[in-house]
This record gives sequence, structure tokens and C-alpha cells, in this order.
Amino acid sequence: MFDALIATVDRAVLRAELDVRSIPAPTGLAPFSYALAADVNPARHVDDSDLGTGRLLVLFDPEAPAGWNGTVRIVCFAQAPLEVDIGLDPFVADVTWAWLVDALEARGATYTAASGTATKVLSTGYGELAAQGSGAQLELRASWTPLDDDLAAHVEGWSELLCMIAGYPPAPEGVAVLPARRGSRD
Repeated sequence: MFDALIATVDRAVLRAELDVRSIPAPTGLAPFSYALAADVNPARHVDDSDLGTGRLLVLFDPEAPAGWNGTVRIVCFAQAPLEVDIGLDPFVADVTWAWLVDALEARGATYTAASGTATKVLSTGYGELAAQGSGAQLELRASWTPLDDDLAAHVEGWSELLCMIAGYPPAPEGVAVLPARRGSRD
């Protein structure tokens, strides 16, 4: 069963702006797990992209743990820098959650028991870090239970979310997206 689920993950059509790779999955969360990492337009020789990064876990537990409402649970993480004025917007966390819901819906992913947090971080450098100025970052951690055994739409939704959080607009099929411009720290 788990191998068949992962085969559907591998069939997902992901945004071209992403560099996606399989990574070792954390242990102890479920009897079976699979993990992906992605960076948005990654810079050479850098572990995480300057535009955004994310992780996706597929967890499988035939015992259907309480709270999952099923045997499969998807866990995602997405993170990207923001312009400070956007980070100050009181609704940016709400918008980030809406992006996830919209991305999953646009790909036809059906799910239940969604949960998560959207966090915005504002920072100002002092002392030796004063030259960094002010900065902002947005982070989303979410999980949900798919209602079917084809996970491609869920992975595609995560792919769309990563690009949206990094500043790219949603991309209809067959439409090229121009590179996003990000402001530097003040």
C-alpha cells in the first residue's frame, strides 16, 4: 500500500521554479514515511533558497492514529523571506493559510482534518548585525489527511504554495511565470 502511495507522489507535475528532491524522512512519526525537500530558484552552493524553501512528508500508519481521520497524513512546511512592509500586514498569516487551501483546491486535492500554523517573523539587527537592518519571514506548517489514495494533487498543491509564498503568482497550466523580485533587507 505505501509503495503505491509513493508512486502517486512521483507522478506529480511540479512548478518549474522548484528544485525538488527526495530526502531522508524523519523516523518515529509513523511506521512508514517519505519526504521531499524543495527550494525556489535555488542559488548555487546554498542549502536553502533565498526565495523560499519547503518540506513535505507523507506519513502512513495502518492503525489510523486518532486525529488523522485516516491512515495517511501529509505534513508540509513552507518558508520565505518577505518585504518588511508585507510582514507588518496583520492579515499576512491569514492569506498564507488561504494560499494553501486555494492551491490544494486548484489541483483537485480532497482532504479532511486540516490543521496548521502560519507565522510571520520580524527582525532587526543590532551590534555586529546592525548592517543587516530589518527583515521579515513567513512560515507555514500544516497537515491534512487525503481522502483518496492518489497523492499527486496534494504534492502539486504544495508545489503551488511554495511558489506563491515566494512571491510567484498562481500558474495556470502552460503559462510561463516571470521571476519574482524580492526586496533586500534595509
